[in-house]
Amino acid sequence: MFTVISRIIQYGMTSFRRNGWLSATTVVVMTLALLVSMGLMLFGYVTAKAVASIQEKIDISVYFKTDAPEDEILNIKSTLEKMAEVKSAEYVSKDQALEIFKSKHAGDETISQAINELNINPLEASLNIKAKQPDQYKTIASYFDSPDLKQYVDSVTYTENQTAIDRLNAIIQSISRGGLVVTIAMAVIAGLVVFNTIRLAIYSNREEIGIMRAVGASNGLVRGPYVVEGIINGVLAAVVSVIISAPIVYSASPYLNSFVPQLNVFGYFVSNIFRLTLYQILFAVIIGGLSSFLAVRRYLKN
Repeated sequence: MFTVISRIIQYGMTSFRRNGWLSATTVVVMTLALLVSMGLMLFGYVTAKAVASIQEKIDISVYFKTDAPEDEILNIKSTLEKMAEVKSAEYVSKDQALEIFKSKHAGDETISQAINELNINPLEASLNIKAKQPDQYKTIASYFDSPDLKQYVDSVTYTENQTAIDRLNAIIQSISRGGLVVTIAMAVIAGLVVFNTIRLAIYSNREEIGIMRAVGASNGLVRGPYVVEGIINGVLAAVVSVIISAPIVYSASPYLNSFVPQLNVFGYFVSNIFRLTLYQILFAVIIGGLSSFLAVRRYLKN
C-alpha cells in the first residue's frame, strides 16, 4: 500500500512538472479565486468590528416625568436588567443630568447664567439602555408601552445611530452576498480550469494510461496521480494567495483602522495566518482535488 501511494504521489508530481505552463495557469486562476476568498474572510472581521463599534454608541433613552419617584425608576431599572435583550441600564438622576448639562455648556455664558438663575432643576431623570443586539431595541421600547409605566414615562427615544447601524447592516449583507457570489464564481472558474488542465494531461498521456489499463492497473492507480496534481495546484495557489495578501493587507490596514477604532486588520491577519492559510488550503484542495477526480472519472467511463 505504501509503495502504491508513493508511486501515485511521484507520478502526480511528475505530471505537474511535465504540464509546465498549464500548471502555472491553473495556479494563477486558483490564486485569484483564493484572493477573493481571503478578502471575504477579512471583510467579515472588519464588518464585525465596525458593527460592534457603532453598537457601543447606540442606546435607547427613557426620560421620566419630573414627579416620578426615584424608587419606582430604580425598580424599573432592576426589571430591565433582568430582560434577556438588555445588556446594561444606566440611571441618570435629575442632579446628574444637570451636572452633565452644565459641563457640556461650560463655555456658553448665556446658558450657564440662565441655569444659575433657575430656582428648580428642569431636567428629567433618565435611563440609558443598551441592547445586546441592535434589532432588540424595538422590544425594549415596547416594554414602556405598558399602562403601569406610562404614568411615569415622559418619552422614549432612539439615538440617531440606530438608523446608521440599520443602514450599515443592510450594506454589510449586500456586500457579503456579493462577495460570496464572486467567490463561488471564481471557484467554479478555477475548477473548470483544473478540470480542463487534467483533461489535457490525460489526453497527452493517453497511450501510457492505455498501457496501464491493459496490464490491469486499477482505476485508483490511474486516477491517483491526476488527483495529486490537482491538489498540488491547490496547495501552491493557497500559499501564493496568502503571500500576495500580506502586503495588500499591510497597505490597506492604516486606512481601515482610521475608520473603525481599535481595528487592526494586519494584526488580525498575522495572528490568524495559520488558520487563514489552513482555510485557503482546504478550499483549494477541494477545488483542485474534486475537479481532477471528476475529470479522470469522466475519462475512465469512456
